[in-house]
Amino acid sequence: MRNFASRVSVIGSSKIEESLKFIEQKPKIISLGAGEPDFKAPKNVIEAANKFLKKGYTHYAPLQGKLELREILSKKLKKENKIDAGPDEIIVTNGSKEAILLTTMTFVDPGDEVIIPDPGYLAYRPIVQMLGGVAVSLPLREENNFEIDIDELRSLVTNKTKMIIFNTPSNPTGTVFDRQTLEDIANLLFERNIYAMVDEAYEKLVYDDVKHVSLASLSGMSDYVVTVQSFSKTYAMCGFRLGYAVANREIIKEMKEFKLTTTLCAPTAYQLAGVEAIKHSGKYVEKMRKEYQRRRDTLCKRLSELSDVHCIKPKGAFYVFPNIKALGMSSEEFSDFIMKNAKVVVIPGTEFGVFGEGFVRMSYATEYKKIETAMDRIEKALKR
Repeated sequence: MRNFASRVSVIGSSKIEESLKFIEQKPKIISLGAGEPDFKAPKNVIEAANKFLKKGYTHYAPLQGKLELREILSKKLKKENKIDAGPDEIIVTNGSKEAILLTTMTFVDPGDEVIIPDPGYLAYRPIVQMLGGVAVSLPLREENNFEIDIDELRSLVTNKTKMIIFNTPSNPTGTVFDRQTLEDIANLLFERNIYAMVDEAYEKLVYDDVKHVSLASLSGMSDYVVTVQSFSKTYAMCGFRLGYAVANREIIKEMKEFKLTTTLCAPTAYQLAGVEAIKHSGKYVEKMRKEYQRRRDTLCKRLSELSDVHCIKPKGAFYVFPNIKALGMSSEEFSDFIMKNAKVVVIPGTEFGVFGEGFVRMSYATEYKKIETAMDRIEKALKR
């Protein structure tokens, strides 16, 4: 038996990983499990990346990120998010996941408690636990439209609580926090002197005239909030591994020190391609958003026509989170049944926390015709 570190036990096998392997072996499978856009990155961004690679931008970038990118991110944050952050208050990372890791490393000591959404993005809990922190679940309940119950959140805060993680728009529920919820959260952070990390990877993917509001834009929150954003979902640039975090200078300075010991820098040419994405890809982003909304409407309509299945229409991201409890199967049993009998991949809700039991995540970052075919197959399988 090898004498591995105890932290290796934190990262278990994932149903998502199993599903991806199954898809490789069975090409006729339709996946509604995707956590990334099915669109390609914008043509102008790909051309920019190729141009900078040919020009020789193949060396390290500064730890904090290329100044050109941080300057345009500063302008973007002020205009779109109402976050007044200068270039020195931004750090560029290898995707938003590294930003989540660096933030957690900066704040969490062994034994510190971190409150995380449940169901919530599956990386939060293992990152906290890997660093010796204690992950405390904040239940997001269907009867509350998967919104935060501020009284329940208050009840979870103890003298060991170091940080609270929020995700809006949310993976997997598609919930978008309104301003009143964020103001309640801001008051709690101030009263208890607690930090928050807000994952806003899906900030541009909101529907039905809903507005995304950044917690860090509220009065007095700049010293309490680390905002994490990404190019992956907004610009379909997952493979570019480009994300960033926004916080006050002191926090960014500490995150930069940890970056020296992790990835050193995000890919240099791709950082410059990120400048091109922000400057000239707005129409492409809106095209994607409108298509996601069309797919969402169809998927929700088809789900509503199934017996014993219902779901809340999400306001953001690109997932639906239907309730399948009335079918008499657990989330994992339902996912296995659909995979074997309908040749469709969905993700068990339990991948996102214990309060995900009784639900599955279905992604509409999937071609429209495939969504229709997948729902035809699911409907037939359930009738059988």
